[in-house]
Amino acid sequence: MTGIELAAWSFPVLLALIFIRVPIGLAMAVCGLVGAYLVYGTPVPLLNQLKQVTFTTFSNYNLSVIPLFLLMGQFAALGGLSRSLFKAAEAWIGHYEGGVAMAAVGACAGFGAICGSSLATAATMGQVALPELRRAGYSGALSTACLAAGGTLGILIPPSVVLVIYAILTEQNIAKLFLAAFVPGILAAVGYIIVISIYVRLKPDSAGRMAPVPMAERWKALGSTWPVIVIFLSVVGGIYTGLFTPTEGAAVGAFGTGLAAWLAGGLNAKTLREAIYGTAIATGMIFMIVLGAGLYNTFLALSQLPQELAQWVIGQGLSPWLVLTLILVIYLLLGCVMDSLSMILLTIPIFFPMIMGLDFGMTPEETAIWFGILVLIVVEVGLITPPVGMNLFVINNMARSVPIVQTYRGVTPFVISDLVRTAILAAFPSITLFALWMTS
Repeated sequence: MTGIELAAWSFPVLLALIFIRVPIGLAMAVCGLVGAYLVYGTPVPLLNQLKQVTFTTFSNYNLSVIPLFLLMGQFAALGGLSRSLFKAAEAWIGHYEGGVAMAAVGACAGFGAICGSSLATAATMGQVALPELRRAGYSGALSTACLAAGGTLGILIPPSVVLVIYAILTEQNIAKLFLAAFVPGILAAVGYIIVISIYVRLKPDSAGRMAPVPMAERWKALGSTWPVIVIFLSVVGGIYTGLFTPTEGAAVGAFGTGLAAWLAGGLNAKTLREAIYGTAIATGMIFMIVLGAGLYNTFLALSQLPQELAQWVIGQGLSPWLVLTLILVIYLLLGCVMDSLSMILLTIPIFFPMIMGLDFGMTPEETAIWFGILVLIVVEVGLITPPVGMNLFVINNMARSVPIVQTYRGVTPFVISDLVRTAILAAFPSITLFALWMTS
């Protein structure tokens, strides 16, 4: 059996392992090691490869940004920043039709700007907003759906852990990717708010009303969000202006959110240990997936499948837009059975050479950044796509009285909004690249 045939057979084997609940990192590592052994025919090169891949993967300086951003999210939750964001948004727009759900989405966007993780954003905001939504008379379907969808803003609005991984895999500038994600992130939040507005008009009984908050209290609630604004501007502004690297920016953000949590009384010796422990668990999980993907992608490189597939696609003379559409559809399908990080690590080494070999009328850097944002968006859709949308399970686990079927139904309009936004950003790359052009 040739290397290409081995690589082709490895995909169904990998999916079968995932289906029987083998951890995704371990499944990719097993497929990669067994595949490499079959290619080499002897274990000696395999052992050398295992040593080299492990060292080169974990000695990558850019990976140090991940635990720092995760710690930043832990401190942000301890500091009550999620609650202050939600209360501020609720005070300003909560009295409108669907306003509390819109406030939840806005708070998710704000919290995502200092968190970088979708699951953490969904879980944290769910604890804060779910009781308020139910108290305001919102249906279980709309309450859980808007929070699950809003949680996806955690990986779209910078800083984003998934974007960092994409930048490392494709050797792109992290700061430029963060900048390019801003407009799509804002469009996502606006799209969700429009969905809520239409939803509550079509189903008036799905949302209640709350009394308007006095203007003085609105300004007071808005003022309580100052730590979020300061931290976000310090981290993102410092990265964009070149004051410090993304890793240094993440360290500044972790220190700032830790200080805010301590001043708010949420950080003490016990919660600090819990935050570090939680960060270590999440980092270990991510790094295991990264290592597994590294071993599997090394096997794919040995098999020559990515190179041959890229050459085959280019040689077919297919329209670049057709190839892009097919790739995005594959991501949507994979999102039903895999988590976002695993999809990125598994597919980018295969799909990225294809995209870079096609002519979209842009420079290589612009193509790489634009494709990265599109991938991030469709990966984000996977987080709220049944049956294995991770955000859906996180939120539904908090709202045990809401059947998962109701959450599935409620999230459907939000998925449609994501698909429409993906089509628009694919058709008009200038929307994504606008911020880059303005700063160049």
